[in-house]
Amino acid sequence: MTTQFFGSSIKRREDPRLITGQGNYVDDIKLVGTLHLVMVRSPHAHANIRGINTSRAKALEGVVAVFTGEELKDQLGSLPVGWVVPDTREVPHYPMAVGKVRLVGDIVAAVIAADASVATDAADLVEVDYEPLPAVVTMEEAMKSGAPQLHEDAPNNIAFEWEVAGGDVDEAAAQAEVVVKQRLINQRLIPNAMEARGVLADYNRGTNQLTVWTSTQIPHLVRLLMSLVTGHPEHQLRVIAPDVGGGFGSKLNMSGEEVITAMVAKRLGRPVKWIEQRMEGYLATTHGRDHVSDVQITGNKDGTITGLSTTTYANMGAYLSTFAPAIPTYLYGLVFVGPYRFPNVKCKVIAPFTNTTPVDAYRGAGRPEATYLIERMVDMFAAEIGMDPAEVRPRTSSHRLMTATMSPPE
Repeated sequence: MTTQFFGSSIKRREDPRLITGQGNYVDDIKLVGTLHLVMVRSPHAHANIRGINTSRAKALEGVVAVFTGEELKDQLGSLPVGWVVPDTREVPHYPMAVGKVRLVGDIVAAVIAADASVATDAADLVEVDYEPLPAVVTMEEAMKSGAPQLHEDAPNNIAFEWEVAGGDVDEAAAQAEVVVKQRLINQRLIPNAMEARGVLADYNRGTNQLTVWTSTQIPHLVRLLMSLVTGHPEHQLRVIAPDVGGGFGSKLNMSGEEVITAMVAKRLGRPVKWIEQRMEGYLATTHGRDHVSDVQITGNKDGTITGLSTTTYANMGAYLSTFAPAIPTYLYGLVFVGPYRFPNVKCKVIAPFTNTTPVDAYRGAGRPEATYLIERMVDMFAAEIGMDPAEVRPRTSSHRLMTATMSPPE
């Protein structure tokens, strides 16, 4: 009997295993002699690190080692940005803070013990001498003259400015019968996958083989970037993504925790596991969105739209995550026309640094933000001229124009 796949309802092969509790996630993987790692994180959004005292933590029974950013700086390197736009200021981003913290949740030390509860207790014994500094958590504050500066290489806290345009939106506005302006906000959000992030690393001194199990959506790219950051040969580095309990973009980057866990395992010669706590996820897993946009739509009272433009402020957080610069630019600005054929369009993006969690991809990554702006402004334009939005949309719709172009001759 031949099974016909097209048009048939086919059961998902992985479901029985997962819904009967037989999944295999990072925390399910058990290696003999595994040590447990807990991160010590900053309670300050911006502060100088004047000193770190780890003696009490190291003295706790069961603790194997405690490392600070200064001790691991050469091994960890700076996290790279995987996708930049022209003139991006790629500031240093050490997986573990060196000299200064720039957000609540910045890692300042790593505690490794034979038991996870012991490592947690020891992390509370690490004493960090902070010199608090003024912080900026909104983009408007960050760009003001005299605002606290996060990075020496990013004057005025600007990571980059980017622009794409077609036609002439200024001329369209000058000739339009109707001009509608509005500030729209795509609020910051926190991903909350069912499975928190986790990393298990195992190093074989004899073969120089480093194996990393991580809850990631991009194991091949993590392998490449980790090799670049740490200097460990890529052909002797294996990255495995077991079952992943959700991510939706929040596990689409290489994190500092992945690099720290791998290098600590290499240094100690023992398997090392880090499992994120839910509060850590809220603080340190990359956030999404956080756009403030000043949008303008122009047109005529007959429902014809002649132009759409925006200046969007896209918060990068304290550092540039792996794909952060691409989200509000290539994945946002290049789809800013949506399903329409606006004769004049312009999208300008200004991306400031702030003392907040870095952003990256999440649930559509730039495309939902653009869609919200487009459709909200079309609705506002229709309301302004007193026309049903369902009547306005086809007048500028690319689908309508395409249909008209492809209609057979009478």
